Amino acid sequence: MTGRLTRSLPPVLIGIAFLALWEVAVRALAVPTYVLPGPALIATTFVTDSALLLGSLRVTLKITLAALLAAAAGGAGLAFLLTRSAWLERSLLPYAIVAQVTPIVAIAPLIIIWIDDAFAALVVCAWIVAFFPVLANTMAGLKSADPHLRDLFRLYGASRLQTQAWLEAPSALPYFLAGLRISGGLALIGAVVAEFVAGTGGAATGLAFRILEAGYRLQVPRLFAALVLLSLTGIVIYAVLNAVSRWAMRRWYGGEG
Repeated sequence: MTGRLTRSLPPVLIGIAFLALWEVAVRALAVPTYVLPGPALIATTFVTDSALLLGSLRVTLKITLAALLAAAAGGAGLAFLLTRSAWLERSLLPYAIVAQVTPIVAIAPLIIIWIDDAFAALVVCAWIVAFFPVLANTMAGLKSADPHLRDLFRLYGASRLQTQAWLEAPSALPYFLAGLRISGGLALIGAVVAEFVAGTGGAATGLAFRILEAGYRLQVPRLFAALVLLSLTGIVIYAVLNAVSRWAMRRWYGGEG
């Protein structure tokens, strides 16, 4: 416990010092609040507008979590499918790469037009951003199984499905969990980008829409409060996924990880 506190203390002190310097600077230089509000005003605005911001956060979180679950299931499932056949991997993997490298900002308007349900359209946009790390990491994990153990499985007449289930899947678990941690933040980014696109037409009420609204109305303290809330949400998502990963690794490897 003392060791954790010692490790956490330096970044906390640096953060407090930075916020104090920020507050002193905006007060001393009389910076207008519509240019750069101080931390105290941002905190006050967050408390005042908490109902509005937290309500929007729920919308963004629903999209993020739905996209993350779809990315975990779709990425892992596709990884198992592609590693079963070299022909399938050569045929389908390039399209997954194309989907990953295509800027979501460019294709989000089309997805929102093509899919009538606004929530489903936003989930699809976030899923496109989030699924590739799970796919790539899981494929790498499936291929990382010990070749000597593969030979042993083959010697005992194990089927391809049995080899995947009892040898390759355990080998892929750490890789899958690493990809999931990456995808958690990307799902949030994808949700925010999709909300920016949809929010310009009034189709969404997530945090990104509140940021746009605050920017149009020059309500900069609310804009900063929404940005801070988004950042904290990303940190919490990563922390939760990291804790789940540690728990899963301890259960699987009997105390390791």
